[in-house]
Amino acid sequence: MTYCVAARLNEGMVFLSDSRTNAGMDQVSTFRKMSVFERAGERLIVLMSAGNLAITQGVREVLDEATDTDTLWAVADMADAAALVGRAVRRVHARDGQAFADFGIEFNCSFIIGGQIRGEHCRLFNVYAAGNFIEAHSDCPYFQIGEAKYGKPILDRVLGPDTLIDDATKCLLVSMDSTLRSNISVGMPLDLLTYRNGDLHASRFVSITEDDEYFASIRGRWSHLLREAFQALPAPDWANMPTGRSRPIYERSIRSHDQ
Repeated sequence: MTYCVAARLNEGMVFLSDSRTNAGMDQVSTFRKMSVFERAGERLIVLMSAGNLAITQGVREVLDEATDTDTLWAVADMADAAALVGRAVRRVHARDGQAFADFGIEFNCSFIIGGQIRGEHCRLFNVYAAGNFIEAHSDCPYFQIGEAKYGKPILDRVLGPDTLIDDATKCLLVSMDSTLRSNISVGMPLDLLTYRNGDLHASRFVSITEDDEYFASIRGRWSHLLREAFQALPAPDWANMPTGRSRPIYERSIRSHDQ
């Protein structure tokens, strides 16, 4: 499994992905989930994947084999880019879907694709296993794929269209840390890319390893602050809490054998 998350902000975009792949507890490996398509001054497109690795690799191969007029390097806008990924997913399903079904394997894949093509604003899409997709908007400026549940609460509390890129980066890193702590199917190293609206090239790209000092400080400081905040919460005020009219207690009736 994996965890990928991306945010679309007024200031730009942030993308973060892990690199863990595994086929069981005794077979763990790494595989990069983020691909960057950049032509400076013309387009910056980031594609992240989650799900069955054979399927997501197959989709990437279909995209790489596309003709010059039907490729991520040639699409006119980001909606066309999302549609192109969707068609690649359906092509892989048409080729391999029945074989997967015959072996009882779910056709499981999902993609996040986002970026900017000259002439339009930043856009972010989530592409599903059926090849359909949705776009991020102001009320929900982020997408997650893979092991999403552990890192979602901090995103809902912090992210908004006006969030600055540096703040969003911290938020996504905390979200990733929560996932790393709770799920062994997500692991280091991490790929982090930030993009500033209108630049048409990646602002920053870093690969975060276990010995990265900044990420280690984020993880340690966040855990410390959470414990401090928890200890600062007041104890339950039992005296003023409303009590229910009846307790959810079931009493089993015992019938005498003499009856």
